[in-house]
Amino acid sequence: QDFSHLRDLCLSQGVLFEDATFPAHVSSIGPSLLPEDKLWRIQWKRPTELQRNPYLIMDGVSRFDIMQGEVGNCWMLSALGSLTLQKQFLENVLPKDQGFQDDYAGIFHFRAYSFIFLFFFFFFFFFFFFWQYGDWVDVVIDDRLPLLNGRYLSVHPRTSNEFWPSLLEKAYAKLRGSYQSLHGGYLSDALVDFTGGVQVQFSLKDPPPDLEEILKAADKSRCLMGCSTSGQLRRDIELRNGIVQGHAYTVTGAVKIRYKNGWKHIIRIWNPWGHGEWKGPWSDDSPQWDHVEPKCREALLRNKDDGEFWMSCENFQEQFSWLYICNSTP
Repeated sequence: QDFSHLRDLCLSQGVLFEDATFPAHVSSIGPSLLPEDKLWRIQWKRPTELQRNPYLIMDGVSRFDIMQGEVGNCWMLSALGSLTLQKQFLENVLPKDQGFQDDYAGIFHFRAYSFIFLFFFFFFFFFFFFWQYGDWVDVVIDDRLPLLNGRYLSVHPRTSNEFWPSLLEKAYAKLRGSYQSLHGGYLSDALVDFTGGVQVQFSLKDPPPDLEEILKAADKSRCLMGCSTSGQLRRDIELRNGIVQGHAYTVTGAVKIRYKNGWKHIIRIWNPWGHGEWKGPWSDDSPQWDHVEPKCREALLRNKDDGEFWMSCENFQEQFSWLYICNSTP
């Protein structure tokens, strides 16, 4: 589908785009994501029906714009959270030639770089690109979003009238075939789909001896990074220490700082739920921060319930199972 041609056609006819290839129907949700009685209560609403003045992007793109909805796609959202930190990748995925203010016709597009589902190339109408078989794919969607009992089934916009996360999620659902296809997946796949890059993963149960230096170098090299916890039988169970089992997170920073009379490697991690944080050493209110220089503490610590937290490299290895690093080159 050609985004520009379809938008011009809708504008000339004075209609809002409706994507017949990914319709506002239970088939786009998937047959077993929800119980049948809930599935048929899904309503599809455009942002213009939900907000008086919707925007695609407000004040830039940030991981804090994202709050996971009912779909269990933390693997995709943790990759998306990492993507927001790397503008050179983000611009490939989120084209700037669209919005709700100028030439709005209910159609958007995004891009992805995916090695699978090539047959969905022809099915897009709000326009996102994904990498497929060594090439970027332009995914076109309409902007009708699924709601259940008045609540978003998909990503919740933290700012009520900012819709890029929900629309990009819809494009990725279309690429994969349905929202149900996003309910469980591999963080490594999403990192490659959003970048076309090369990814490597490390088991944290048997980590390389220079893990701290690998993390610091990857952060300096502006790599995308994510991590996940174990929990095949107990997914999305929050432990007393705040870590969620069977869950994917974004690694958003890795630094070596002065601490007491020595140095300490600490890692910053973000939960795509948009809340729920580590409660142990180096968490937002932990006493470890009292022994860090005030300027450094002010630069690093963001004491808010936004899902982001710091922890030591030792605790990182204890609490998480896998580390994923992705960059445009090896």
